[in-house]
Amino acid sequence: MPKNKDAVYYSDYLKLDTLLAAQQPHSPKYGAEAHDEMLFIIVHQVYELWFKQVLHELRAIHADFSKPQLDDKALYLVAHRLRRVLTIQDLMNDQVAVIETMTPQEFLEFRDYLVPASGFQSIQFKELEIRLGLTRKTRIAFDQQSFYNRLNDHDRSYLEELEQQPTLFDCVDAWLARMPFLEFKDFKFWDMYQKAVNEALDHDEAIIRENAVDDDQLATELKGIQANRDNFAALFDNDRYKVLQENDAVRLSQRAMLSALFITQYREEPAFNLAWQVITSLAEVDEKLTIWRYKHAMMVQRMLGTKIGTGGSSGHDYLRRTTEQNRVFKDFFAMSTYLLPKSALPILPERVREALGFSSLSALEKGHGAT
Repeated sequence: MPKNKDAVYYSDYLKLDTLLAAQQPHSPKYGAEAHDEMLFIIVHQVYELWFKQVLHELRAIHADFSKPQLDDKALYLVAHRLRRVLTIQDLMNDQVAVIETMTPQEFLEFRDYLVPASGFQSIQFKELEIRLGLTRKTRIAFDQQSFYNRLNDHDRSYLEELEQQPTLFDCVDAWLARMPFLEFKDFKFWDMYQKAVNEALDHDEAIIRENAVDDDQLATELKGIQANRDNFAALFDNDRYKVLQENDAVRLSQRAMLSALFITQYREEPAFNLAWQVITSLAEVDEKLTIWRYKHAMMVQRMLGTKIGTGGSSGHDYLRRTTEQNRVFKDFFAMSTYLLPKSALPILPERVREALGFSSLSALEKGHGAT
């Protein structure tokens, strides 16, 4: 790196004159300044700065996943950057407590001056959701109808163009789908896995039949066992899996789901541990966004009760529904549905274990792993 030839002054480098002049309360235009409007502005500006950094990380992660192959060095950087995003999300979630130091009455002193400005118009947050993979059809009905309604032409055009590009979800799905199903010659993992699943469910069913208190309880619990059998069977049946996708029960492609399942089952193997960390981190990004939406919803309910939001939404009710539905990587959360205890897992043959120990995930992705 070349040496810096010019002296750099702290406030010039950080553009503090511009940054610290960006807080312009509206309440003085109509009378006395509402003291807490400054807090309101700063908290939201800080959120936008963190959104900018999160997007900076996500764009780099997205670029890596968009490559035809993802080598181990790039995968390490992806895992590292996802951990940074998670740390920022923790800070964003904690920041809700700062805005909650403002009482509802203090907010009402300047709320009407904000109309029709709203969090709906946060282009960075909308971009964050789109880049992750929250498509228009997966949003709640109000979002589908009004997602672009309150935006200016420039912002609307930018987001509409962004929606036409592959999302991070799409790229992660393609990356997982490229993984081999690890059919090591005579070692047929998925055949052994299905056998282990059936044995485990047969064992559970036997316990239920022996310990049921009455016929109603027996029928209910056996129905649950059958539902589990159906879920497992759908993993290996193309038509049944497509039905699950059509009903929005799963979103990952079948090949990607099976690869993610294998990686999760054998996450302690050196070839898969880093990929498992990435899968887990993506699920945590989704989880922390859900927590942020929930905290935001609770804060809005505290401030507004059942009033309509400044952007025209139903306030707390709208935010509560986005918390429940606007998820991207929910399939990684549901992975535990298909996990077996280690004691029931097919034992990897020694030659397979040795090969995995010396293979990288990128080598397996290229098809040069264990055979």
